Amino acid sequence: MSADARYRRIAADIRARIESGEWQVGDWLPSRTAMAAEYDVNPQTMRLAHALLRRTGILEGEKRKGVYVAHPPAMRTLTDADADWPHSSETIDTHPCRASDELAERLGVQVGAVLQHETMECLDPGGRSAMLVTSWWRGRRQSHASFVVELGAAPLDEAQANALGLLVDTLAYRLVRTRLDREGRPVETADLVLPMDRWLIRLGGTA
Repeated sequence: MSADARYRRIAADIRARIESGEWQVGDWLPSRTAMAAEYDVNPQTMRLAHALLRRTGILEGEKRKGVYVAHPPAMRTLTDADADWPHSSETIDTHPCRASDELAERLGVQVGAVLQHETMECLDPGGRSAMLVTSWWRGRRQSHASFVVELGAAPLDEAQANALGLLVDTLAYRLVRTRLDREGRPVETADLVLPMDRWLIRLGGTA
């Protein structure tokens, strides 16, 4: 088993033990050295597992004081997929790419056309990853008059899982948002990836 798979498996096991009631909110976990011995791994592997669980809001703590079970992260409700993110965000990837069959259809361009690309990690008020937004557009970024959204679910790939602090293939909400100009032509499309354990989706409209 690779080192990456090992610490993620340990993190998943610790989370399951917390959910089973072995440790309650506020309880301190055994020391990193003790847990490394229990799982028969290097303390560095335990450090990575703890870091992953801190990123997802399962654990809190400091390097020298250890870690304890955190209060569950707040569940957030997404009501407008086109609204500006109200908290901090970080751009984690930006480079031109070629339009795949799907992106070409979404943007109304030819397959293989050069697209601009940006992935942003949106953080909650506590600094934890709450959502990934990957956007594509042709040429210069344009303003839009409206948008449409399709809601589905998809497993996280490796890059998404690492950014969100979750396991690869974990199911997440996937919102496909396409921004339109005044004539209804697509000017930008995006994938919004939201962990299911941190979000509710509320859909509404006017008659």
